[in-house]
Order: sequence, then structure tokens, then C-alpha cells
Amino acid sequence: MVRLVQTPEERQQAFRIRKQVFVEEQGVPAQLELDAKDEQAVHWLLWREGEPVATARLLRQDKQGKVGRVAVLPEWRSHGLGREVMEEIHNWGQRQGLEKIVLDAQVQVIAFYEKLGYESVGEPFEEAGILHKRMVRWLV
Repeated sequence: MVRLVQTPEERQQAFRIRKQVFVEEQGVPAQLELDAKDEQAVHWLLWREGEPVATARLLRQDKQGKVGRVAVLPEWRSHGLGREVMEEIHNWGQRQGLEKIVLDAQVQVIAFYEKLGYESVGEPFEEAGILHKRMVRWLV
């Protein structure tokens, strides 16, 4: 089940997943992983067996949303959970009247986002020492 983060405790659970995936696993500096944008973002958690195992956030600006910090715990990957989180975000975005969603995908997961209807735009760029590509999906 995917749901919006409602409490400070749930937000901390999302941050723990992100820390494990981005800081511990991928080596992103902790001071870059958590940022001031977390306060303005909408966050989601996906639950399995009573535990949070995946998360993502969305920053809204007018009719556009920017998805980031999509993370699934290693032991839960390849079970379609990333797709489940993203589909919930797309549905939420449509209900909120968003026209498009953009994201900066790590190059190794571009194919995942393409399967969800995203298209690459622009040139690859480096962020936190990892090569990324901007992607967009129209909701209207």
C-alpha cells in the first residue's frame, strides 16, 4: 500500500529508507541527501508486511511536479514497488491538476522510467557524483 506521509514519524521512516539507499549504499554525502526542499515536498511511503520499504517525494510548482528521492530498500527491489510508488504519484498529480512531472534519473534507471512513460530531455549531468538525465512525463 502506498500512502502520503502524514506524521513526523512517517517522515522519519522515509528519511531512513533514503539514508540507507542513497547515503549508505550509493555514497551520497548525508548533507546533500536531506535538504530544505523536504519541508515543502509531498512524501510517500510504500508498506509491505507492516514495514515501510519504499519512498519518494514530489515538489510542486504551479502545474508541474518534480519527483525525487525515489528509493526502494535493496531486499524489496524487482518486486514492482518502484512502479507502484510512481503510479500513485501520477494518479495524485492528475487529481491535483498537474500537467507534467519531471525528474532527474540516475542513468542506470532510465529504462525503468521510460517504461512508465517518461522521455529524456537535455544532456546528462552529474549530481552528487552520479550521472543523471532529466526526464519528463506529461499527465494531460
